[in-house]
Amino acid sequence: MNKIESLSDGWEMYALSERLFPICRSITGDGVRRTHSILREYIPDLVTHEVPTGTECLDWVVPDEWNIRAGYILGQDHEKIVDFQRSNLHVMGYSEPIDREVSLEELEEHLFSLPETPDVIPYATSYYKRTWGFCLTENQRRSLTNSRYHVVIDSDLSPGSLTYSELYLPGRSEKEVMLSSYTCHPSMANNELSGPVVATFLAKWLSAQDHHYSYRLVLAPETIGPIVYLSRHLSTLKKNVVAALNLTCVGDERAWSFMPSRKGNTLSDRVARHVLKHLSQCYTEWNFLEYRGSDERQYCSPGVDLPMVSIMRSRYGSFPEYHTSADDLTVISPAGLQGSLDMHKAYIHLIETNRTYAATVLGEPQLSRRGILDQIGGGTNVLEKRKRIQNFLMCCDGGSDLLQIAESMGVYAGELEPIARLLLGQGLIKEKKCLRD
Repeated sequence: MNKIESLSDGWEMYALSERLFPICRSITGDGVRRTHSILREYIPDLVTHEVPTGTECLDWVVPDEWNIRAGYILGQDHEKIVDFQRSNLHVMGYSEPIDREVSLEELEEHLFSLPETPDVIPYATSYYKRTWGFCLTENQRRSLTNSRYHVVIDSDLSPGSLTYSELYLPGRSEKEVMLSSYTCHPSMANNELSGPVVATFLAKWLSAQDHHYSYRLVLAPETIGPIVYLSRHLSTLKKNVVAALNLTCVGDERAWSFMPSRKGNTLSDRVARHVLKHLSQCYTEWNFLEYRGSDERQYCSPGVDLPMVSIMRSRYGSFPEYHTSADDLTVISPAGLQGSLDMHKAYIHLIETNRTYAATVLGEPQLSRRGILDQIGGGTNVLEKRKRIQNFLMCCDGGSDLLQIAESMGVYAGELEPIARLLLGQGLIKEKKCLRD
């Protein structure tokens, strides 16, 4: 991406990530509530909702709430081989409580490790099947001997609620841009925290802007959260959402990635491809059917069909630390977070400024007598300025939006916006329509 001018937000986002990292989150529970409470410090208008266990939502039902206080395996010498207090990844998410001795043979049926990366702890869950389990490094697993072990998981699985939060920022239009991220993973930095952290700072920035579109931010547990939200708001979303972003895996500096919507040709897709093409060195576009893996699965599903895309750094499932204890705070950086925030701001700026223009003068207007060339800054010479203005005017046929004009001219749409403003002021073009309004 273009050189980052300031890392002030990047350092603040990193500090927020450090604060949130130790919290044990899941699809329900007190860790999620604590996380949302902290995020409300940054966006006070964020509204939190609780959806009771047993609530039917589309084809799903809100599960019991899970909370955990402790979990460990004791060896014969009473030493803790694994301990939830050392890493909240050590206990499989949604493990039911247990406190008894087991044989090595039985214990092995409840252990998860990664032989190919023997020094990291994997992330595992069992949200909808009652069982228990521990995650440990392969080296820890290999050290186990044929003896008996005392396993303890001090957890609760009982009726409670699912927590999600939303922010609605009204604009001049009821048509809206939707932002989504999830707060349901324990201590993982790029896969989990980078999304809600960047989304929070994007919402904070939007709150101080004058914007044409309305904006909706939804923070919910992955999969079940969007399903709950859609069950409550589908008709409004289908009526009003013109573009949507799912923020996930936006904290490292190693790559730029793009996950298109299921349809692949929405305004969201067009804008995301354009900003990535012009503001990143290079990016990889992933096939939706083969590589989808986050909440775009719900928001882009048939019958829902929201235009949701993801502008990511290293895509989920593609970086070596993914869903392991290695996805720690060393994987993300202030520069990575700042770059993602800036890219998403560029996306929103283009959404806001994308208009369709029609020329008001028959034939080529006389630019010289209007002094237009003197009003366009930049380092290009007069001939280049004239050509760019004339090319822009040639494309103002009432059927091409700013993004299409920029693509046909081979330039970044942000460079054409000052020209559009100037020509509007001179009465040489008029705004024909605002997309989807």
